[in-house]
Amino acid sequence: MQAMILVTGGTGFVGKALIRHLVENGLPVRTLIRPSTRSPNLPRGVPVDVAVTALNDERGLRAAMVGVDTVYHLASGEWKGARASLMEIDIQGTQAVVRAAQDAGVERIFYISHLGADRASAYPVLKVKAIAEEYIRRSGLDYTILRSAILFGPGDGLTTGLARIMQAVPFGLLTPGDGSVLLQPLWVEDLVTCLVWALDDPDTRNRTFEVGGPEYLTFSQVASLVMQATGRHRRLIGIRPPYLRALTVFLEFIFPNLPVSVYWLDYLAVNRTCALDTIPRVFNLMPSRMSQRLAYLQDRSLQGSLVRSLFQRG
Repeated sequence: MQAMILVTGGTGFVGKALIRHLVENGLPVRTLIRPSTRSPNLPRGVPVDVAVTALNDERGLRAAMVGVDTVYHLASGEWKGARASLMEIDIQGTQAVVRAAQDAGVERIFYISHLGADRASAYPVLKVKAIAEEYIRRSGLDYTILRSAILFGPGDGLTTGLARIMQAVPFGLLTPGDGSVLLQPLWVEDLVTCLVWALDDPDTRNRTFEVGGPEYLTFSQVASLVMQATGRHRRLIGIRPPYLRALTVFLEFIFPNLPVSVYWLDYLAVNRTCALDTIPRVFNLMPSRMSQRLAYLQDRSLQGSLVRSLFQRG
């Protein structure tokens, strides 16, 4: 019987894409679902085993890992914004997952981090990612850590979030600083392809890779590509990052479903790039350019009504 693969954060942006890829490759998958009165947002039409447990429930985690030999640890609190506890989810949650994996005899763990992860970082999400990385490296488990550039795809915080803001705000788009910060957008499907292919590549064990898309783009260029894809053209209005951050924190506490989070803005505060050749060289994959993969933005249902969703609790 083939060993099970466990995915934490399986209802998230990356998790749903990863589960679909794993199942399409004929691999048995189990995902963690935190206890909730709401129906889980699982990938539709994909057969997946479900374990209901919280990240701080180590007994539940050990039960979820019965028969598991590989864990993809994707759970993170960053997209909940200022209302999230990064300490509880990203650090203590990672520690609990690792301890349960050690007890269950799990062989390997994959972890998604960010470019710029550093214990000394002034940005909370980059600090906690680095702490979680270090805990995984010292766990004794075989690991593969991908420090990813900012991701895009249907339902993301970058392109879909920008499209929804442009839909709701016709007069302009606030940008951090002068919009010149450099990004290296990576299509989510390319990231999860790397995660799946790495399963059978022994050279990716016990290594950390910095991965990004095939081009460097400024935030202004990203916004322009979204405008072209949606047919909505807005004037870019620069605002100093600390002021934009404070405004976002304020709005997050009023509106539970704001398309951007304060941690997303932190990620845009400085250049976030890496070598362009890592994915082709390590994973034998040529990642897609952003301009080639934005057709999903023409589906208005993916953008939804920002005004209606702002007041929905979830």
